Amino acid sequence: MLLNFIKGIFGIRFSNDLRILMYHQIMPEKDRIDNDIVISAEKLDEQLKYIAENFETVFFSELEEKKDVKNKIVITFDDGYYNNLVYLVPLLIKYRLKATICIPTELIEKDLENIPGTFMSFDEIKSLPQENVEIALHSHSHKNYAEMSLEDAEKDIRENIATLEKHQIQFTNVLVYPYGKFPKKGIPKRRFFELLEKLNISAGLRIGNDLSSFPWRKKFEIKRINMKGSDSFSVFKRKLRYGKIKL
Repeated sequence: MLLNFIKGIFGIRFSNDLRILMYHQIMPEKDRIDNDIVISAEKLDEQLKYIAENFETVFFSELEEKKDVKNKIVITFDDGYYNNLVYLVPLLIKYRLKATICIPTELIEKDLENIPGTFMSFDEIKSLPQENVEIALHSHSHKNYAEMSLEDAEKDIRENIATLEKHQIQFTNVLVYPYGKFPKKGIPKRRFFELLEKLNISAGLRIGNDLSSFPWRKKFEIKRINMKGSDSFSVFKRKLRYGKIKL
C-alpha cells in the first residue's frame, strides 16, 4: 500500500500495474434503486469515458501478451444481469472498451424457468460482441465457497464450466468467487487452491479493494476494486488511482 501511495504522489506508473474494477447492475438514474451494486447508466457513461481517455482496457485472456502495457485496466461485471446487455454493451461499443462478464450459470437457468428478464439468457450471452465482452466463471450456484465442503465446491465449479460448454459459450478460465469469498476456516485454503489448479483455473478473484499487478503474485487471491453506485466522480477517480478511498 505504501508503494501505491508513493507511485500516486509522484505520478509514477509501472508496467505491471493492474486495476480490476467490480460492477454489477446498471439502471437509468430515474429508475435506479437505492442499492450500491446498482450504478446509473449516466454515471457509468461518465466513468467509461474517463477510462477510455486514460487507460487501456484488456481481457484476462490478453494479460500475458499485454503485460508490459502501462495503465491497463480490467472491467468486470458480476452475475450476467440483463441490464448489462441493455446499457453496458452499447457503452463499450461507443468508447471501444472491453469488459468481462462473470456468469453464475444456475442463476441463468432459474431465471429462464421462473421470471425471465433479470438475467441474460444463454443465447444472449453467446451473442455478446466478442471484441467488447469476455465471459468468466462465477460459480454455478452462486453460493459462498467459504461455507462449502471441498467436494461441493469442486462439483459447483465443474458444473459452471460444463454448463457454459453445453451452451457453446466461450469463456476464460478465471473464477470470480461469489461474495468474494474462498475457504479460510475448516478447509485450508491451500487445499482449495490445489483444487483450482486441478481444474485448470488460471486465476481466482476476491474483492480486497486494492491495486493488483500482473504477472500475478498470488493468483488465487487477486483483489478487485468495488465500484459503488453512490460513488461520486471524484471518489471514482481516487479509487482508480489508489484502489481505496482511504490510504
